[in-house]
Amino acid sequence: MGAVVLAVAGIFLAFALSQSDLGVVKGYSLSASFASVGGLSTGSDVRINGIKVGTVTSQTIDQNTYNAVVKFSMNPTIHLPKDTSASIASEGLLGSKFLKLEPGHAQDKIAEGGTIENAKNFESLEEQVGKIIFLATDSGKPGAQK
Repeated sequence: MGAVVLAVAGIFLAFALSQSDLGVVKGYSLSASFASVGGLSTGSDVRINGIKVGTVTSQTIDQNTYNAVVKFSMNPTIHLPKDTSASIASEGLLGSKFLKLEPGHAQDKIAEGGTIENAKNFESLEEQVGKIIFLATDSGKPGAQK
């Protein structure tokens, strides 16, 4: 009976893994530079409009600017315009982080090994709440700039 239960559990696990989109996307390599990656990790998804099109392959520190350089592989059938922007997004309030790409409209494409120049830095939830509190408390004081 125990063997049957283990066999069924194995079949269920194999089915779940085959249906989930957890695999690494093999393709050409691109990179983007951020002041903060805020919890993004190697193996995280790269998405366009919520659809997985790539995988984060590595993260390093630029020795000159001390920015985080995120390298990722892209689906070889998708060629991004040069004015594409990259940002780090989250799956909900406590969800995992992923690299969000917003393709632009330029005719020229980013070549293999190229860099996305328009990278928006990650702001944590704490930083965003702090800004809102600062704006709310600062705007009510006499003499505050509007």
